[in-house]
Amino acid sequence: MLQLNDYSVAYGQSTIIDGMNLTLKENEIIAILGRNGMGKTTLMKSLIGMIPSKGGTVKLADKELSPLKSHERVSAGLAFVPQGRMIFSTMTVEENIETGLTSTGERHIPSDLYSIFPVLDEMKHRRGGNLSGGQQQQLAIARALASNPDVLILDEPTEGIQPSIIKDMAKTLKEIRTQRGLSILVSEQVLSFALDVADRILVIEKGKIVLDVPVEEADQETISKYLSV
Repeated sequence: MLQLNDYSVAYGQSTIIDGMNLTLKENEIIAILGRNGMGKTTLMKSLIGMIPSKGGTVKLADKELSPLKSHERVSAGLAFVPQGRMIFSTMTVEENIETGLTSTGERHIPSDLYSIFPVLDEMKHRRGGNLSGGQQQQLAIARALASNPDVLILDEPTEGIQPSIIKDMAKTLKEIRTQRGLSILVSEQVLSFALDVADRILVIEKGKIVLDVPVEEADQETISKYLSV
């Protein structure tokens, strides 16, 4: 569904993602783990077009994304939930979700979004800035889903979220995958969340994949060593 071949991203002279090869299959959830500064956020931002790639290819289905601007990538079927959620705090929940409709031409929010996130239905007329961190994360995901993507990308979705809610988020993402039939790529630092949500675990170190295992074969001790400072 999403394929990276010899994919590289650089800031100036510094190569952050170095010749990465990655295949996200249809209906698959991959969690990318790594310490801060190892390239997770750079990778995610480059996939959605916020940072230009330096080399290689990135394809969604058979469409090459590299020449496309961010909004064109959304129209092609890619959706992004940024680190820190970045919802519009002065707009209502409903208005926030409606901003995700611009690429589809639809005028009405799909009803299944409120069934996935019932708390947003209850709070649809409340300002986004008045929601809790967990509710804002649900709102950011709902806004991304409003564009009807084939691939959903999330950058550190558990950041600033209470531990009790993190397990629920993993369950919700798996339900979204099943209901919507999409693929999910998530960058993360919380190992327990990654193990709960993913089919495959990848660890990146200095912009390269150093571990790639099915979740049932993932050894927590080995992964934890990569994540420890």
